Amino acid sequence: MIDEKRIRDFTEGDKIQSFFIIKTLETKLNKNNEKYLDITLGDHTGEINAKKWKCTEEEENTFKENKLVKVRGKVNKWQSQLQFNIELIRLAEEGDGVSIEDFVQCAPHDSQWMYQQIFTYIEKIEHQDIAKIAQTILEDKKQALLYYPAAKSNHHAVRGGLLYHILTMLRSGEKLLEIYTHLNKDLLFGGIILHDMAKIEEMEANELGIVNDYSLEGKLLGHIIQGIKEISRVGRELEVDPEVILLLEHMILSHHYEPEYGSPKRPLIPEAELLHYLDIIDARLYDMNTALAATEDGEFSERVWTLENRRLYKSPLSSI
Repeated sequence: MIDEKRIRDFTEGDKIQSFFIIKTLETKLNKNNEKYLDITLGDHTGEINAKKWKCTEEEENTFKENKLVKVRGKVNKWQSQLQFNIELIRLAEEGDGVSIEDFVQCAPHDSQWMYQQIFTYIEKIEHQDIAKIAQTILEDKKQALLYYPAAKSNHHAVRGGLLYHILTMLRSGEKLLEIYTHLNKDLLFGGIILHDMAKIEEMEANELGIVNDYSLEGKLLGHIIQGIKEISRVGRELEVDPEVILLLEHMILSHHYEPEYGSPKRPLIPEAELLHYLDIIDARLYDMNTALAATEDGEFSERVWTLENRRLYKSPLSSI
């Protein structure tokens, strides 16, 4: 029997025929030097690694990332992970009556609601110069923020993912401010809201939240430098205190912590230090949750390269 299950409901041995979106695709060679397609298939419930063995030249040239396809195949297990072996694959056609919007993963909250929630944090910022910069940039980017992901792949790479990432960090930061009362709330909230805003200029995403590529400036500069430039420009236009501009720029500049990750300076103020770790916590826990969601109790996940290629263990206790 052939099913039309969603990815989160796949089990070993399932025979599946359904539509999916191609999230990633790469042509590789097996031990016999034969070409095959290594594909990440996705729907609104998740994603799964798939293989199309012995691919033809036509298949290699036909199937691309962010295309909707109809596939038939079987769900197997490889190294404790579910894997989809594709028998037949074709591009979706107009007569199929499916829309790519229905196969796109989204943040767990409505984008308009998340935007308004972030705006309430700006209202909590008492320093008017910090509030003005954050509000101006947030309002300027509203339309893009409603659909932009926080990354091309990995953490928060879903529609509305950038808003979700910012909001989660704000909530975490607000809780920690109850403990570390010596920190400047306004500077921390401003830094969290602004730290990844320039990803909208760094990446080229469509309204489905799918990133097709990085912009030229994104490739040459990256969102950290782009973000600093924007804070400087907006700050000067609003005629705010130059030191406020400098402190916000430093928070964005240092939030990746290491030069190899784009930060030539490590944090030199405590609010910037906390910003870095809030960013790390949110990104890593998101990637962990994503990997474990596709892992059965008592098993190890696939290797997660953003987590130093660790294979995570899903304890039965985590499902209680």
